[in-house]
Amino acid sequence: MAWWKTISATVRTIGRVARDRRGNVALVFALLSPAVVGFAGLATEAGYWYHRRLELQSAADAAAYAAAIDLRAGATQSHFTQEALTAATNGGFDPSAGTVTVNWPPQSGTHRTNQAIEVLVSENLPRYFSAIFSKTAVVAQTRAVTTFQTASNACVLALNPSAASSALFSGNSSLSLTGCSVMANSMSATAVTLQGSAKLSTDCVISVGGVQLGAGATLSVCPTAITQAPPVADPYADLPVPPTGPCLNGSGSTLQPGTYCGGLSLKGNVTLNPGVYVIQGGDLQVNASANITGAGVTIYMAGSGRVSMNGNATVTLDAPTTGTYAGVLFYGDRSSSGGSDTFNGTANSRMTGALYFAKQNVQYLGNFGGANGCTQVVGDTVTWSGNTHMASNCTAYGLRTLQAYEAVRFVE
Repeated sequence: MAWWKTISATVRTIGRVARDRRGNVALVFALLSPAVVGFAGLATEAGYWYHRRLELQSAADAAAYAAAIDLRAGATQSHFTQEALTAATNGGFDPSAGTVTVNWPPQSGTHRTNQAIEVLVSENLPRYFSAIFSKTAVVAQTRAVTTFQTASNACVLALNPSAASSALFSGNSSLSLTGCSVMANSMSATAVTLQGSAKLSTDCVISVGGVQLGAGATLSVCPTAITQAPPVADPYADLPVPPTGPCLNGSGSTLQPGTYCGGLSLKGNVTLNPGVYVIQGGDLQVNASANITGAGVTIYMAGSGRVSMNGNATVTLDAPTTGTYAGVLFYGDRSSSGGSDTFNGTANSRMTGALYFAKQNVQYLGNFGGANGCTQVVGDTVTWSGNTHMASNCTAYGLRTLQAYEAVRFVE
């Protein structure tokens, strides 16, 4: 009967375990513990993914902001793209695990303009517990769009980064700017200077450095001058150099577009037919009592050639309104620095378009402007002693908008 006693003892033991709640709990816990640990792991993993997406959004924001700052300063696309990658990496992006894409202009959204930059950051996130269920990659994607919005436009822009009085208004001059401002890229404490009895009426005076304004300054939009502003890019930096051709004869009462070698001296009544005029090997001289007219004209001063316009001359010149050189009346060689280009003339004179001399001083002495005030002056430095009215709403004449103060903002 020993076998019966063994079976009876086993049955009694099972019964006691079944009646013991502590045994039930231990058994259930043993069975469920892998699932509990798995769910806890998945929750932790999901939390990590969420936190990583937040980090990547910060990286995208940093990249878009850095790229916009670089673009605003005139950088090339390859340069501000590299700046965006550097900023994203410094912000926590892992280049070995994903990509940074910079689109200019943005390829999606509501700000598809050349004043906006879109940055897309994509990174493959690691799987841990979830790898038991799926091997598909978890991809975090974030996006940021910045734009630099113009707070003011310029009619007068001095590009020199350090010169004192880079935009100088002196003598008995009186300059009235409607809907636009004076901007200087110089870090000098006197980057914009108004001296003597000169008068300046404008929306704003904006300087990377400081200003020295007298009682003759009237600001209609800004309560005070804006100083310590970010520098602006050369607005015509992308303008190509015109090709040269065979030397043409500069005498006669009607001139054709083309290349004029040894400079060009204009006397009497001269009409310039529409087109691009390249002056090389000397200066462009507009002599006393000359009467110069031309519509659809761009004059390029090659090399060391400079413009010298006599105060007794009458000049009526208009830039082309379309094409490569739309809105550009005079264009100085960017590879030749120093010297001055002098613009003078009678009260009946008119020059409609941009006077663009990125590496030379522009001396504006005449008491005249463009049609409806549409003259722009962009120089390395600008010296003003004439009496003129200028305006900024000149797109109808082909002129570009000169952005003088641009704030970078997140928009998407």
